[in-house]
Amino acid sequence: MTKLLAFEIADLAALGFFVIVWLALEIAVNGSPLRHRSLSGLMARRRREWMLVLAEREVRIVDATILAGLQQGAAYFGTASMLAIGGCFAALGATDEALRLFEDIPVIDSVSRVVFELKLAGLTLIFVYAFFKFGWSYRLFNYCSILIGAVQQPKETDSETRRKQAHRAGEMNTIAGRHFTVGQRSLFMALAYLGWFAGPVVFFVTTTAVAVVLIRRQFFSHARQLLLEE
Repeated sequence: MTKLLAFEIADLAALGFFVIVWLALEIAVNGSPLRHRSLSGLMARRRREWMLVLAEREVRIVDATILAGLQQGAAYFGTASMLAIGGCFAALGATDEALRLFEDIPVIDSVSRVVFELKLAGLTLIFVYAFFKFGWSYRLFNYCSILIGAVQQPKETDSETRRKQAHRAGEMNTIAGRHFTVGQRSLFMALAYLGWFAGPVVFFVTTTAVAVVLIRRQFFSHARQLLLEE
C-alpha cells in the first residue's frame, strides 16, 4: 500500500511539474517582458516590417507565395495533430495489447489499465489542443491574405492610409504566427508527456529536456542572434 501511495504521489508530482513548466514557457514567450527578446517576439517585429514593405510594392506575388507557405505549414501540422489523435484513440481500443507490450520493456513501470487509459486521454487532449491552435492559425493566415489584398497600391492612396492597412495585416499575421508557435510547442510538450508512460522519473527527465531545448531556441539560439544583428 505504501509503495502504491508513493507511486501515485510521484506521478502527481511529475504531472504538476509538467504543467508548471509548460505554463512558465507560455508566460515567458507570450506574456512577460521577455517576450520582446524571444525568437518569436523578434520575428513578430519582422512580420510587421514585412507588411510595411509590402505596402510600398506594386507587385506582390512574392508576398502571396510566402503567405501560402505559412498556411501550408499550419495545415501540415494540423493534419499531423489529427493523425496523432486518431493514433491515441486506436491505442485506447488496444489497451490490453499495449499493456502486454509495456510489460516486456524493463525500463517502463507496470501500471493498471485505468492509469494507462488516463495517461493516454491526457496525451489525446494535448494533441486536440494543438489541432485547434493550428486550425485557428490557418484561418488567421487566410484572414491576413484578405487584409493584404485590401492594402492599396502606392499610386491609389497616400502613404499614411497604406501604413494603417499594412499595420492591420501585420498584426493579423503576428497573431496567426503566435497561435502556430503555441501549437508547435504543444507538440514538443507531447513528446515530453510520452515519458510518463515510462514512469514519473522519466517524465521529470523528458519534461526538463524538452524545456531546455525550447528555452534555448527562444532565447539562446543562433537564429535569435541573427535577428538581433542590425
